[in-house]
Amino acid sequence: MRVAGLQTAGTPGDIDANLRELDAAVARAAGQGVDLLVTPELFVTGYDIGDSLHDLARFDAVGAVRNIAVARGVAVMVGYAEHTPDGLYNSAMLLDRNGAQVLHVRKLHLFGDMERAFFLPGTQPSPVVPFGGVRVAGMICYDVEFPEYVRHVAQAGCEALLVPTALMEPYLFSARELVRTRAWENQIYLAYINHTGRERDTVYVGNSRIIAPDATVLAQAGLEEALLVADIEPGLVARAQRENPFLADRRLDLYRGMGLTA
Repeated sequence: MRVAGLQTAGTPGDIDANLRELDAAVARAAGQGVDLLVTPELFVTGYDIGDSLHDLARFDAVGAVRNIAVARGVAVMVGYAEHTPDGLYNSAMLLDRNGAQVLHVRKLHLFGDMERAFFLPGTQPSPVVPFGGVRVAGMICYDVEFPEYVRHVAQAGCEALLVPTALMEPYLFSARELVRTRAWENQIYLAYINHTGRERDTVYVGNSRIIAPDATVLAQAGLEEALLVADIEPGLVARAQRENPFLADRRLDLYRGMGLTA
């Protein structure tokens, strides 16, 4: 399966402009044989855009992205603000090339006062679902910084973890070191796709990565806008987990005795 990540500054607060950019990126990805493109967190609206988020979230982002996926024949994992009767969620959805929903996740771990002011926290961990010959799960930004959550989906059979993010200064180490550690300690692929540029007082660090189970960086960006492309090899995760058996070698009997979750 060939995966792409769109690192971009986008156009904060301008849904039409962001959808045009997404369509162009998906068309470019299609020309490179990409099966799945991943956007940054809250790509459709922008992340740090203030109170306008409430009105913009009412737009049918999923329907618009579905049209792009079908027209271009490429699956899309898009970050968006999900409007519900109860409030807003910071969400991501994977739509296949036919427009069918494959995966829907809501951010479990809200970061900082801004997110808590706008969003409700998700209540269910990501499912692990088959897609493109591998089993995928999704998280959003801060979620991947919790090792328990990544270990949970790895235990459930995740082979490729898709992470739209909005990582800002001063947390560059998360993109450069932490996500490689998450891939290595679980022996899974990890696609971590960030914004670049600036929104209001938020300065993004870019540095998107697609990482192999052995922590090799297969594709990466700096601060530039970029389309990252890498191949995910079906079967490699099972082999990697045999050769580096972190999951199999855990001492669950001791962890439970120490009051730790497995």
